[in-house]
Amino acid sequence: MSGDSLILWSHALAALLFGALGVWALRRDALPVPARPLALACALTALWSVAVAGIGGGDLATRLAEAVRNLAWLGFMLALLRRGPASPERVALGAMHGVLIVVILTCTMLAVVEAALDPGPLRTSVVAAALVLRMIVAVGALVLVHNLHFSVFSSQRGGILLVTAALGVFWLANLVVLTIAFAGGGWPVGVQLARGILFSLLAPMLAAGLQRKGGWTVQLSRTVAYQSLSLLAIGAYILLMAFATSAVGTLAGEHARSAQVALVIGSTAALLALLLSPWARAWVKVKVAKHFFRHRYDYRHEWLRFTDTIGRPGEDAAALDERIVKAVAELVDSPGGLLLVPDGAGLGAGAAWNWHADDAAPVDEGFTRTLQDGRIVELLADPGDAPLWIQQRRDAWAVVPLVHFGSLAGAILLARPPIDRRLDWEDFDLLKTAGRQVASYLAEERAHEALADSRRFEEFNRRFAFILHDVKNLVSQLTLVARNAERHADNPEFRADMIATLKESAGRMTDLLARLSHHQGGRAEAMRAADVTAVAERVALRHRTRHPVVVTGMRGALAHADPARLEQILGHLVQNATEASPPSEPVTIDIRATVHEVTVEVIDRGTGMSPGFIRDQLFRPFVSSKAGGFGLGAFEARQLAIAMGGRVEVTSREGQGTRFSVTLAPARAGDVLEQAA
Repeated sequence: MSGDSLILWSHALAALLFGALGVWALRRDALPVPARPLALACALTALWSVAVAGIGGGDLATRLAEAVRNLAWLGFMLALLRRGPASPERVALGAMHGVLIVVILTCTMLAVVEAALDPGPLRTSVVAAALVLRMIVAVGALVLVHNLHFSVFSSQRGGILLVTAALGVFWLANLVVLTIAFAGGGWPVGVQLARGILFSLLAPMLAAGLQRKGGWTVQLSRTVAYQSLSLLAIGAYILLMAFATSAVGTLAGEHARSAQVALVIGSTAALLALLLSPWARAWVKVKVAKHFFRHRYDYRHEWLRFTDTIGRPGEDAAALDERIVKAVAELVDSPGGLLLVPDGAGLGAGAAWNWHADDAAPVDEGFTRTLQDGRIVELLADPGDAPLWIQQRRDAWAVVPLVHFGSLAGAILLARPPIDRRLDWEDFDLLKTAGRQVASYLAEERAHEALADSRRFEEFNRRFAFILHDVKNLVSQLTLVARNAERHADNPEFRADMIATLKESAGRMTDLLARLSHHQGGRAEAMRAADVTAVAERVALRHRTRHPVVVTGMRGALAHADPARLEQILGHLVQNATEASPPSEPVTIDIRATVHEVTVEVIDRGTGMSPGFIRDQLFRPFVSSKAGGFGLGAFEARQLAIAMGGRVEVTSREGQGTRFSVTLAPARAGDVLEQAA
């Protein structure tokens, strides 16, 4: 049997099967799909198969039958998608069907024009244009089938798979045949025969998939929409490039190959640059959400991502504060953010994610009271009484308050997304809900920190109880020695035992002091005129054996202070500075005095500290970066300064160094006279 005969019989069989399927669909009482559109599509497919079998695939009548067949199948797919309630996404999908219908009608007009033209260059161009448009129809239909495959939910999943698979094979077969024809292969007998056999198998596949009861519901997901648009764009790009390279090859003459290579490389590079652009991706996402879906957000997906970011385990995970900023920012496609945490009566800069907080300043109490009400501040629309440094930042977008049981746990300053837009009601609802959630996380973390501090105090008390026990034993031992010395002081053996006991007790007391503190302090004295330079020189001398320490500034400055406590303060600060500094960088003790105050600054060029560490950890007791340390140095220094009516302040930049400032009142006239006497 010849190839033409096989083509005839395969398409005749396809016509018979699709005709029977159409009649069966009309007589079936309960189909899971619209019966009339399906019957019409099957009938027109049978008509086209008869035309191919009888007069061939290239005849004008066959081309017109193919166009009507494609319109019928697009109508059937549209009927499936329109079974749900009216929504913006249904309108958008209808528009996509409308575009493909217009393209099919254009192909029909070109087929009529082609039949009227004589063989020549113009007719060849019309044939090529018609093939490109028919390929675009096949690609667009495949995208719509992709939507059906992933967006239709039913209790009978197998039936959906068969129906969508049959539709996909239908349009894919058309695309393959058209692509071969466009590439210059014409209409090979083998390809037409394979198409006839394949169409003969599609009718049973559809019939098997339709053996289901109940209706189908359509629910598009954002992932499917993005993938579908991506497939459509890729298909359109491939077809456009095929048409463009063919045109360049015709017009460029002997330089055709070079021009085609340059066109492909240049267009591909431009496409990659566009796809890798955050602005382009954000623009596509906004447009798809706006025109395809009733709601801007896929709340299930966003909340799963939000909770995954907040609770991400592992050693490489960022700190909770940074994860909180990232989780909230990603909800609204913000590229970065800054956490503002309670700092006195206002707010201070905390953790940041993709945000440079060098210009961050404290947030005053007035704006803090505004955030206390839970209102999200959209800086573009109504900045209100937001601090000036926030209003002046062009990348600042919105401030989200974090309210927990009526109290402000902090706020998040969000950066503008790549596609700048106003916040709408969905943004406000989502950010308010996320803000309350992360506020509870922050409150829980602070409660854990308070509990940890309580446990550290308990551990400290337990250690001190052991120390008190040892001190009590030493006191008892020394008391016994003193009592016996009154009666046996003249006995040489007793004196030898007494000396040994005293040495042992002194050693044990030294060990106890070492366990209590790494530094030795003097006995507290009364407040008087203290020579700050002399105290600084004593501290520097004690530390110069391990690290260079320099005393600069004003000589002979007198402060109203306790010299022993001042020496203890400077000892703590210099010790920390020497431990943080490289061996070659000296630590400077700089002294300045005015009529109103005396300031001693301890300056180093060490590793520095972040603003968050200074605010949250530096002056907290029992937080130490040294193994076995109590973490009391900076805490004790500030407490001692406050007890003398002074203060301790710190400025630091990571990688550049730290400057501690101890400010005290100047010596009083009575102090100076008393010291002179």
